[in-house]
Amino acid sequence: MDEPRGTKLRKYCHLKYIIIGLFLVVALITLIAVAITQNLSSTRNSKYGIVLDAGSSHTNVYVYKWPAEKENNTGVVQQIHVCEVEGPGISSYANAVENASAPLKHCMDSAKEIVPQGKHQETPVYLGATAGMRLLSLKNKDAARRVLSAVEETLHIYPFKFQGARILSGGEEGAYGWITLNYLLGKFTESIWPKVLGHTFFKSRTTGALDLGGASTQITFVPDPDKIESTADIVNFHLYGKEYVVYTHSFLCYGKDQALRLKLLHDVLSSTTDRLQDPCFHQGYARTLNVFDLTTNPCTARNFTVSYSQIQIQGVGNYEKCLASIQRIFNTQDCVYSSCSFNGIFLPEVSGEFGAFSAFYYVMNFLNVTQKPMNQVIETVKSFCSKSWNEVKVEFPKVKEKYLSEYCFSSTYIISLLGQRYNFTKEKWQNIHFLEKIQKSDAGWTLGYMLNLTNMIPAEQPYTYLLSHTSFISFIVICSALVMSLLFIGWMIYRKPKCLRKEII
Repeated sequence: MDEPRGTKLRKYCHLKYIIIGLFLVVALITLIAVAITQNLSSTRNSKYGIVLDAGSSHTNVYVYKWPAEKENNTGVVQQIHVCEVEGPGISSYANAVENASAPLKHCMDSAKEIVPQGKHQETPVYLGATAGMRLLSLKNKDAARRVLSAVEETLHIYPFKFQGARILSGGEEGAYGWITLNYLLGKFTESIWPKVLGHTFFKSRTTGALDLGGASTQITFVPDPDKIESTADIVNFHLYGKEYVVYTHSFLCYGKDQALRLKLLHDVLSSTTDRLQDPCFHQGYARTLNVFDLTTNPCTARNFTVSYSQIQIQGVGNYEKCLASIQRIFNTQDCVYSSCSFNGIFLPEVSGEFGAFSAFYYVMNFLNVTQKPMNQVIETVKSFCSKSWNEVKVEFPKVKEKYLSEYCFSSTYIISLLGQRYNFTKEKWQNIHFLEKIQKSDAGWTLGYMLNLTNMIPAEQPYTYLLSHTSFISFIVICSALVMSLLFIGWMIYRKPKCLRKEII
């Protein structure tokens, strides 16, 4: 039986409306896609920066990238490449300056491949040397200058915009680490809602920075302004329209490697024989120490005489005794303030969240205690130190023996430094976050250093839109399409098509 003529007419009308609707949807999708593509095309003009971290034990080359039109926004700079230079830190080449720059070439060649060729000439390159070179400069300024000159000659060969090599002060290293941490965490800027609703419910607080290297250690945070008893280690920053009164102090010679040398020096001076029973090394471990080596380092150079040229170190593996031996390298007596860390240095009460990186992270991560409370960390270190050297080697066959042999000391030293000298109690220990990276960027001073030298952190807060450019365009397109659709539907209802009139059906 044939369908009524009216039914066929309705189907025809419905089909026509479906086709019109499909065209409308395609048009909307096209408009949104064009809007987003147009916005993305403006971000393709990226900028790059390269920073060489010339540390005491090794050198790292970092490559950063950011969209050119958003260079003042917090968190837009991303680390896209890191390369560890083979061999020791550049300060180790003081007696062979001609060999200082050759190891850098591999990492600089890789950076050359990472950065697009068209961006080479505008990409800045910075080299910052830290505690290792600070020690070399104290010992022999001319040697330190020659090492930096040799490195600069090599870096000038590359097609980048080389901005020079310099030795950072301890205060700079701590401050730039703090800037890196809070920049990546977005602590320097805030959303529009606290501005609209006030700061009662939205309090922004910066995160403190704890850095541990081979030759120095830094602590940096914003203290209670009413409890600052000395301004010697106070730095003022004006960032994104806010004032920050920051405490930062760097302890040269108290990185984990130099701290071990200080401990061994105290052991040698208090020993009456050429054999040391050392509780900071595993039972069964043995090492020979040349006494002369202690006299050539600014951290341990002293006028002392012993009747032997070498010391035989034999490990006994005892956490409590190791902790006691470490205490001797800190001067806790000479303090004219209500609170000191050690060596007479004023330390305000630590408060708030802290990020602990570099060797703090690597040592704690090795022991798998980065997220453990203080009691469990201590018990883990006790257990680890009590193991025999043979047990440890079997358990960690892929770790180099030099590093493996010193984890007992390093972990005990960290507990002593953070818990006793910086006064992180069991409760405050929970506020320490041991971290390696934030948003795929390494925690450390290099990013903050580059941000400062490229003027990417403005003094005043840039104007922040409620919506991003992409969201704004998409929102306008969708709203416009919705309004047009509503108008069209309204017009259709007001003027019913002839094909749907009852008299025709």
